[in-house]
Amino acid sequence: MTGTSKPTPKNDLLLRALLRQPVERTPVWMMRQAGRYLPEYRATRERAGSFLKLCMTPELACEVTLQPLERFPLDAAILFSDILTIPHALGLGLQFETGEGPRIERPVRSKADVEKLGVPDPHVELRYVMDAVSLIRKELNGRVPLIGFAGSPWTVGTYIVEGGSSREFSRIKTMMYNEPATLRALLQLLADSTRAYLNAQIAAGAQAVMIFDTWGGVLTPAQYREFSLHYMQSILHGLTREAEGRRVPVILFTKGAGDWLSTMAQTGCDALGVDWTTDLGDARRLVNDRVALQGNLDPNCLYAAPERIREEVGRVLASYGNGHGHVFNLGHGIHPAVPPEHAGAMIAAVHELSPQYHTPR
Repeated sequence: MTGTSKPTPKNDLLLRALLRQPVERTPVWMMRQAGRYLPEYRATRERAGSFLKLCMTPELACEVTLQPLERFPLDAAILFSDILTIPHALGLGLQFETGEGPRIERPVRSKADVEKLGVPDPHVELRYVMDAVSLIRKELNGRVPLIGFAGSPWTVGTYIVEGGSSREFSRIKTMMYNEPATLRALLQLLADSTRAYLNAQIAAGAQAVMIFDTWGGVLTPAQYREFSLHYMQSILHGLTREAEGRRVPVILFTKGAGDWLSTMAQTGCDALGVDWTTDLGDARRLVNDRVALQGNLDPNCLYAAPERIREEVGRVLASYGNGHGHVFNLGHGIHPAVPPEHAGAMIAAVHELSPQYHTPR
């Protein structure tokens, strides 16, 4: 479903900023901007009956994707989905336990387990995601760009091997030390699956894509390069980079990767997400303006009073400094207990304070 018939975004600040092109102000969106902090999301989730049903019903996924845009003047929509759609498509028995997070009923822990797996067809097993992307694009009608996304092979692999969320990552790290060939085979299969999945999202209408590597920061620097970054680069090498007559920017985000940003910038991505533990000025020097940067307000800041939020927004903007190539975001996803009006205060502050950093000097 490619082609030039889809409307060009009336607001394309995000796409320009990700490509380090001139913008009038810094674009802003939030990771997890469609989520539990919004009462309207909670109502739709209740109607759906389960989180998985919400993800797998295109009309409901579209509804919650658009909810934050009805409330806030954001510069992008991000597809409502989950990073574990690929394990679900692999038939590993994904369940979401209330209060406990995701659970994989049939974890992958041996060479034989890996050999049973094949790359899912995104137009068959993940058709519901593509239908949601197409519907969201239609409903957006060019208002703002739509971001598609996937989890990184390493991060998705942690859930597949551990059987769910983990603090110690003992099972996957044991595999990494004792059976590295088995882990590499699993990660390559996930990279191939993720590349096909993201390309299908782009064909369905995603105008930028982001790869979330939530758990890359639990690795040593050498392990990160071998078991996380290598497989994200593998995805990039076969990714569709142009659709509808313009470039499709790719954002890589590894939580806790401050020291590795320079290496990440060499992958061929267009932008890097930066968490709140790294100063944006330091990050900008590390990448030497080769890529755009996205971030990086501490999500906990949104519990503060609106005037403090405004101060911190100003500090983040100043840390990046003058020039283009910055997308304002949180350093990770918005917390469920944040008052929606505090998110609104952050967005308003970006609108108010960022234009000064984009005027010729």
